[in-house]
Amino acid sequence: MQRVQTESSANKVEIVFNYRGLLDIASYQANPAAYLDEQLDKLKEAGVNTMAMFESTLDELSKTRRIMVFGAAEAARLTRTVVSPDSNYTYVVFTSPENEEILRPMILETFEKQGVSVAPWKYEDHEGLVLHMGVEEAVLKQLPLDPFAYEMLREKGFNILPRLSDNVPYDQELVDQQLAFYAETGVKRILFDGEAVKGFQENAEKNSLKSFAELLKKHGIGLAAIENLKAPQKGLNQLAYLTDYNVVRLHSLADTEASQDKAVLADRFALATKDRNIRMIYLNASPSKDATKAAITNPINNLVDSLKGPEGAIARMQQNGFEIGQAEAFKIHDASWQKYLKAIVVLGGVAFIALLISYFIAPLTLLAFVLGLIGSAGLYVLQPSLLEKVLALFVAISAPTIATILAIRKVKDIREAHPSLTAGRRLTHAVVLYVKTAVISLAAVPFVIALLNNITYSLVLDQFRGVSLLHLAPILLVAVYVFLYQGSSVWQELRNWMRMPITLVWVVAAGVLAVVAYYYMSRTGNAGTLLPGEAQFRSFLENTFGVRPRNKEFLLAHPLFLAGVFAAFRYRWAIYAMIVAVMGQLSMVDTFAHIHTPAVLSLIRGLLGLGLGLLVGLIAILIWHIIERCWDKWSPRLLKP
Repeated sequence: MQRVQTESSANKVEIVFNYRGLLDIASYQANPAAYLDEQLDKLKEAGVNTMAMFESTLDELSKTRRIMVFGAAEAARLTRTVVSPDSNYTYVVFTSPENEEILRPMILETFEKQGVSVAPWKYEDHEGLVLHMGVEEAVLKQLPLDPFAYEMLREKGFNILPRLSDNVPYDQELVDQQLAFYAETGVKRILFDGEAVKGFQENAEKNSLKSFAELLKKHGIGLAAIENLKAPQKGLNQLAYLTDYNVVRLHSLADTEASQDKAVLADRFALATKDRNIRMIYLNASPSKDATKAAITNPINNLVDSLKGPEGAIARMQQNGFEIGQAEAFKIHDASWQKYLKAIVVLGGVAFIALLISYFIAPLTLLAFVLGLIGSAGLYVLQPSLLEKVLALFVAISAPTIATILAIRKVKDIREAHPSLTAGRRLTHAVVLYVKTAVISLAAVPFVIALLNNITYSLVLDQFRGVSLLHLAPILLVAVYVFLYQGSSVWQELRNWMRMPITLVWVVAAGVLAVVAYYYMSRTGNAGTLLPGEAQFRSFLENTFGVRPRNKEFLLAHPLFLAGVFAAFRYRWAIYAMIVAVMGQLSMVDTFAHIHTPAVLSLIRGLLGLGLGLLVGLIAILIWHIIERCWDKWSPRLLKP
């Protein structure tokens, strides 16, 4: 209940555009200033409400025509002198007195703080500066945000998302002034640029992360965390903790992806907000050379089209209950009594695992329970978060495995007690067993939610581990049970399998099985390769039902469970279908292990998969029953000597 309250506490989505990318695009136009102004109005009308601004550089200021930057050789040609062999300096010229008044102090302070000598310079009647540093290095140095662009964007009604780096020494007083200015001008959140948060490099000497966090809290400014980075930004987790998790998840569209079909982009943005607790959409764009058109092109119009209109991302997000505005952090609902109830959850989780062990080695049940409690107590003292992850993983493995084993046992009992069941009774038993098995599998869900009910999982600052093991272990355990626990003795069944001659058919089958297993495991992560047409089918399901059920559940595993159970009431060998059918049970539990997906949506996805799986399964049973009837009728003639 409290997790659902937390997940529904923030429903504003912020659409952010990378101003630096827009500046790069404008620099290729005949009239950069007019083009920039036109595109900003177009983006504002489309629903973009925030501009991301990086700390500026000499190169960026030159693109806006506020300064001109020259190397030593260029400066020598301008002044008609010979380049000196003893100096390789950078020469800066201000293009107007207003630019000089605002930018000179900013450039002076930045470079002098880094130990670079700065002297006055003049080109004709324009004032300038000479920086005692090579131009290649000087243009990389970070300056404060462009004050002219900052004011212009605010006048146009955009919020500002500053992007701060950790490339300069941390200065508490300067950062305080900077954040105070941001707060006064409506900034609610910052995003870090680079591999580390501001203050990380000097944290060991200055305790700068704690100092920075105190300033963020003082000025009411939160953080944005980019999803799916190859490596998390260093120090972000610690800074998030120190700011009481005033963090919003951000989905970034790379500039190389901005030219995708507008419908694909609209789907992507709508799903990010609904399925993954994303509250900021960050749009990148860059110019590119199009040889076929002999022109410099850009994807701005495509991005605008993906946002606008009844089928656009913004309309779809609003239909899902979101509104466009400055993103807000989740209000965490975490009552004090949770810590006491979690002890009961741990007790139940250990019992769940011991119950699984009992189905394979019954004498070890009590020992497993006692050792599990002792181990849990030890992990709670040493590393509580590891206890939560380990216990959640093993409960998630145990539930679908136990549910499927109980189904196998039930089928065996019914077949032995009623060897000649009618098709109608077989169907009834199959459907009832399907529902009971799903309920037992879903019994893991309260454990997973209770153990991982922490905002760090929702924000993906921490993650549920062992997804590959969750997808593989139940299949292997059910396979062991089917192969070894269906006879009079485990050891006898094992000896029978060991004595079985290996034929070419078995070798080929093993090879095919290995390929299928490899593909199956490759699909467990985010980088899995989709089959041809699968992306379109997923989009169809999403648009039809509002929530996309998992294909492997309703197209494969659930129907196979129903058809396999129906057949197994008559044919003993059909029970082998349960080895694959358990995929549907574990997939339902795995859906809830994606903590960044709202729990209500995960429940809808699981129930929808069960419902559609039942329909497909009934069709599969009908087909199988027709095959059975045909076989019963024609096999005597086919097998007749």
